[in-house]
Amino acid sequence: MSVPGSPSRGVHLQYTFQPEGQRGADVQNPLFDLLSAVRQHGSIQHAAVAMGASYRHVWGALKHWQEVMGQPLVTWTQGQPARLTPFAERLLWAETRARARLTPHIEALRAELERVLAEALDGSQQVLTIYASHDLALPGLRERASTEHRLHIDLKFAGSMDALRALAEGRCVVAGFHVPPLENSSNVFAQGLKPLLQPGKHKLIGCTRRTQGLMVAKGNPLKLRNLPDLAHHDARFINRQTGSGTRLLTDHLLAQANVAPHLINNYFGPTEDSHMAVAAALAAGVGDVGMGLEATAKAFGLDFVPLMEEDYFLVCLKDALEHPAVQKLCEVLHAPTWAHVLEDLPGYERADSGDVLSLTRALPWWDFKAPSKPAAKAAPKKRSPSAPSK
Repeated sequence: MSVPGSPSRGVHLQYTFQPEGQRGADVQNPLFDLLSAVRQHGSIQHAAVAMGASYRHVWGALKHWQEVMGQPLVTWTQGQPARLTPFAERLLWAETRARARLTPHIEALRAELERVLAEALDGSQQVLTIYASHDLALPGLRERASTEHRLHIDLKFAGSMDALRALAEGRCVVAGFHVPPLENSSNVFAQGLKPLLQPGKHKLIGCTRRTQGLMVAKGNPLKLRNLPDLAHHDARFINRQTGSGTRLLTDHLLAQANVAPHLINNYFGPTEDSHMAVAAALAAGVGDVGMGLEATAKAFGLDFVPLMEEDYFLVCLKDALEHPAVQKLCEVLHAPTWAHVLEDLPGYERADSGDVLSLTRALPWWDFKAPSKPAAKAAPKKRSPSAPSK
């Protein structure tokens, strides 16, 4: 919607082909790079030095963007640091949140475009479609697979349950999901995932282990230590979407602590669909706390309260283990370079990476024994001598 009397503005996106592909899903924009530099360094001169540009160039760019946006962007007085106007601050934080929300989708689009280019240049390259719960390490896996193993991973991010549904419907060869090391078969993970996985039919491939916890503002001003604390401090919670592994983990931890979800402020309010989107919302001050990864919290300058380690698994049909692309995937996960990817991500470590795992052994909460059988065997030992024989 345009404001009467203001210049017309719009958003224009484009992409280019380069000798070396882009890492991650970072989308550059000169306006927001400039605003970030001014806010960080407090002066146009220092911002220019940090950006490797001249004062005149930065000053001219600011004037240009103020004309384009129709709003002042920076204010300053003699002897005082330059400051972003309230409009520029709102614009910068809104863009940060939007970019965080779009990151998984941008990464998927870039992967698809690279797949098209790879097929056009070399039809012999293996292609593997993976639907996976959002994870910061997977783009690095995709990059290593392409550059070192001639395997193009068509990576699409979705919630854990949505990824497993995509596998069941034949929309992908491999799916990615994450679960904590639980043994109780009555937990929310068992209820949600059992219908989507079958022993003998599905095989797990070890990928990584990572730490989930509370992402909070720098200094943890509310002194939050666990999820029950949220109910006592009335902290504004930014939740993940239903069906995501992180939402399942949050529900599980609340049930374990015997805390009703409705006691958490905004638990059933608007949700975000990635760790990065939650972190961006917290960094913008929209909320006080959210569940997420340690690496994500660090990336957004947030503090992190660890709650639980969890395993991130890849899963495929048993027959797919013989597929050349799946075999190459296991090679990538076994390679030392995969460990190097994880070393750069706080809270990550290798865990059976590349190994084919038994579903029932990797998920100890998967109990297939009928409860009546062990009870019948144990009953004679507990009968009193006077009890009649059957």
